[in-house]
Amino acid sequence: MNAPEPVRLTEFSHGGGCGCKIAPAVLSEILAAAQVRGLPADLMVGTESADDAAVYRVNDSQAMVATTDFFTPVVDDPYDFGRIAATNALSDVYAMGARPVFALAVVGMPLDKLPVSAIRRILEGGESICAEAGIPVAGGHSIDTLEPIYGLVALGLVHPDKVKKNSGAKAGDVLVLGKSLGIGVLSAALKKGSLSEAGYAQMLASTTRLNTPGMAFAEMAAVHALTDVTGFGLLGHLLEMCRGSRLFAELRFDELPLIAEALEHAKRGVATGASARNWSSYGRAVSLPAGAPQWMRVLLTDPQTSGGLLVACAPEAEQDVLAQFGREGFGEARTIGRLADGPARVSVL
Repeated sequence: MNAPEPVRLTEFSHGGGCGCKIAPAVLSEILAAAQVRGLPADLMVGTESADDAAVYRVNDSQAMVATTDFFTPVVDDPYDFGRIAATNALSDVYAMGARPVFALAVVGMPLDKLPVSAIRRILEGGESICAEAGIPVAGGHSIDTLEPIYGLVALGLVHPDKVKKNSGAKAGDVLVLGKSLGIGVLSAALKKGSLSEAGYAQMLASTTRLNTPGMAFAEMAAVHALTDVTGFGLLGHLLEMCRGSRLFAELRFDELPLIAEALEHAKRGVATGASARNWSSYGRAVSLPAGAPQWMRVLLTDPQTSGGLLVACAPEAEQDVLAQFGREGFGEARTIGRLADGPARVSVL
């Protein structure tokens, strides 16, 4: 009797990871008509600045951070998919400066296409990351869907005075990025069958590395703003910070940490569809160098599944921020630019 063919999760999805997010412009159009009424005074962060999570003040020493994130497969291996999705969901808690306390699973699976064993492995992958973060998966919800979907509702705690919003940056702040860019390009190469084993290993190592430095940054008064770089790419999430803080950003492309194999693929024209949608949504607020090649724009807009933390801090805290990243295994962290007074735009140098 022949062994069953191994499951290839990406065959069941039209897009993968954070690349399947709704484009920023479309999302803004959808949310523009939403009317939020009767907001409680203790809701510290809601939808006002497109921040990473909602924050609710519980008492004078505790605020609850709540977020949810889920997506379709970015890799074929079920266990790896579960790990990546869970890491990505928990990142929004760390991006607010909070400590995760527990999670709920969000599960949608095509039960007529996937074996139960594969679904179980997805959940086990997510549970392994939650265990690494020191929290339980305390429940969840599941439905039968056309495409595999997995993620978490993640909850955390932080002192109300130490919440790190994406809108708190100040003129003169430097920008530090915690992870290398290029995950979306690698995922596109994977679907084309052109990603090397080393490239896959690097992709997996990056997307399953928890953004734990966010908890330490909550203790640093000179860290003024924090967010994580995910589906809208570096430019998209930096623009959210600029708009929330009403500042102008200068970005030094040559200083960006880039995954070497992603750069090679991008130069050969490999990109996700989400990259083009991202540029269409916010490109008018970005200035690129004269004659900038297409691959530069691709990497700047590349959707990062479980991407790195983007930190805005006072110049005197720059080395402390880089050192904290280094202590927690983010040796590729780099200072990539600065913020100044001016319109909410990004100039790439």
